[in-house]
Amino acid sequence: MNAPTLQRRPLGQILIAEGILSEDQLRIALLEQMKSNQPIGKLLVSLGFVSEATLREALSESLGKQSVDLSHAVVDPQALKLVPREVAKRHHLLPLDFDGANHRLTLAVADINDIVGLDRVRSIIPDGVDIDALLAGESEIDRAIDQYYGHELSIDGILHEIETGEIDWKSLAVTDNEYSQPVVRLIDSILTDAVKREASDIHFEPEANFLRIRYRIDGMLRQIRALHKSYWPAMTVRIKVLSGMNIAEMRAPQDGRIGLSVSGRQVDFRVACQPTIHGENIVLRVLDRQKGIVPLEGLGLADEHLQQLKLMIARPEGIILVTGPTGSGKTTTLYSVLNHINSEGIHIMTLEDPVEYPMALVRQTSVADAAKLDFANGIRSMMRQDPDVILVGEVRDAETAEMAFRAAMTGHQVYTTLHTNSAIGAIPRLLDIGVVPDVMAGNIIGIIAQRLVRRLCDHCKSPYNAEAHEMRLIGVTTEALRPQLYRATGCEHCDFQGYRGRLAIMELLRIESGIDELISRRATMHEIRAKAQQRGFTTLADDGLRRVLDGTTSLEELGRVVDLTDRM
Repeated sequence: MNAPTLQRRPLGQILIAEGILSEDQLRIALLEQMKSNQPIGKLLVSLGFVSEATLREALSESLGKQSVDLSHAVVDPQALKLVPREVAKRHHLLPLDFDGANHRLTLAVADINDIVGLDRVRSIIPDGVDIDALLAGESEIDRAIDQYYGHELSIDGILHEIETGEIDWKSLAVTDNEYSQPVVRLIDSILTDAVKREASDIHFEPEANFLRIRYRIDGMLRQIRALHKSYWPAMTVRIKVLSGMNIAEMRAPQDGRIGLSVSGRQVDFRVACQPTIHGENIVLRVLDRQKGIVPLEGLGLADEHLQQLKLMIARPEGIILVTGPTGSGKTTTLYSVLNHINSEGIHIMTLEDPVEYPMALVRQTSVADAAKLDFANGIRSMMRQDPDVILVGEVRDAETAEMAFRAAMTGHQVYTTLHTNSAIGAIPRLLDIGVVPDVMAGNIIGIIAQRLVRRLCDHCKSPYNAEAHEMRLIGVTTEALRPQLYRATGCEHCDFQGYRGRLAIMELLRIESGIDELISRRATMHEIRAKAQQRGFTTLADDGLRRVLDGTTSLEELGRVVDLTDRM
């Protein structure tokens, strides 16, 4: 919610408070304003007292409005079609994104109070479309209008342009008007398209004669395009330039990062380049901050699981482990927990490989080979920073495990991840790493195991009565209690996949005194499971079947991610 108008400070006072402007400079600008009657912000930039980017941030705070950095923005071609160039130019505004499903147009505007300009746009766009206005610098907007209007921005159009024209290789790496290059626009269009389709990864995979482009959507890879192999060298150069890699290095793996504003919000891409026999394979992980941090209640936990998780978080010291394979949403769960407890009263520190989503108030550190900072040294260093809560990206070896448990034993709350198949499986895994049972007992608060299953599309899922083998899996033996289940069909809402979005299924093992005793005497997994089930422990399969019975997912999808064979 925006702050009340009474609490908003004048722009000049904000700049003075932040040490950007002096009282004398503000006085000069105010005298100039009396002569020219121009906005104070515009005068401060023209006098050279502040940069446009600094002014944009200060205006954003002064007006209580969000701002956008257009130098790293990518524009939606659909949005550009809605607003003619002359309207954009006259009123200093730029269409950034059009969300047809939610009837929302996002604009970058130089003056948030330009009612005439906003009304002019409303008169052009279809009825029922809401406008979201984000602040941007006037010259930034004018530059972006020249850059985007008049250029083909759809993937098909750009490909046609490349097929009929020549690529100027030399100007790809550095050029004043790089948007005249179709390859530059092609990469931007692919990144925007992937974000709009809610992809988590983008794969560029060169084969002998063509380039395959695949998106990972809802955990499944899907081929989107196949391009001629001749496009790939120029595309590789562009991705490397954007992500800060060495464009001359083609024989060694490289890592980089791209930060862009897509649909008016900040999206980061983690880029990994790997040489293969057909050329360099590049994979981009999409880190969308808007989706990265979900409220604890939004994780889709059963009520009893949510209560258990809150009880685990409430314990002041000890270690909480989140387990599961790569891509099972462990990081999202941990960030949701940190976001739940994050407040001015506690000091949270994280050690990650690398930091995925920046969080306010949280001190986040990336593990760096160059700085000789590994997980074990990082924890040792963080312990001297007076933290209350520590998040360690992953326990991989004995030294990291020892330091994490040492932090838990000295009065800290520690969160970390571990690669195991189940919550109970984390105990033998820790023993295998080299953590002794005496250290484990009493110091583990709880273990969470999770998987992600695809959610059935609400528009096209079709009901059917469970078959005999499905009834055995669910644990129903009576014909009269035969449940109604749902299966995937496919429609235009879900891109004919039958599924849209994902949800987490979890098992939570709270370590209580009885289980602690079993751990300390190296009891078998069977004994620990029996004890946990006495206390109401439910497995991943049980939680998944709850979601199958309420029609959220299908039995086929659950069987893809969880072993159901022991229920037959």
